[in-house]
This record gives sequence, C-alpha cells and structure tokens, in this order.
Amino acid sequence: MRPADLLMLTLIFGIMYFFLIRPQQKKLKEHAAMLAALRRGDQIVTQGGVIGKVVKVKDDNEVEVEIAKGINVRVVKSTIATVMNKTEPAKS
Repeated sequence: MRPADLLMLTLIFGIMYFFLIRPQQKKLKEHAAMLAALRRGDQIVTQGGVIGKVVKVKDDNEVEVEIAKGINVRVVKSTIATVMNKTEPAKS
C-alpha cells in the first residue's frame, strides 16, 4: 500500500468519526443525562408516542407514568424519548 493510500484511508476514517460516531455518542450522553434528571411531575413522551406525567421514579430502570386521570403504567426509563415540560424543583 502506498503512503498516499494510507493517508486517504486515515482521512476517510477521521471524517466518518467526526460526522457519524462522535455526534451519536454525544446524543447518547445527553439522553442519559435527561433520564438521570427525570423527576415526579415531568411530562414525557415515550418512543411509542404515549404522552404522560411522571408519578413516581421507582428505581434506576423504571418510572410510573400517569397517561390518563387515575390510569398509571410502568415504563422502562430507556423508552422515554423526550421530556416535554420539566417541573421546577420544590423550594424549601
């Protein structure tokens, strides 16, 4: 392999890293931070399109969501796509 070919291969990998791999890693970190900051009262949307309000954060992997008045479902945290409305922290 010629040095020019090796340089082109390295350049292509570098471009792929900065345009594909790095943004995906950043997006995963932001999603993990959003899930870690999830608390009671936040309005969420799941990946299935269900909109609800967080009633209880059960543990590291699960939350209880109210999807209609008096109807609560358990949802795995990783299936939460976005937080629509964040609640303000309670003032002491």
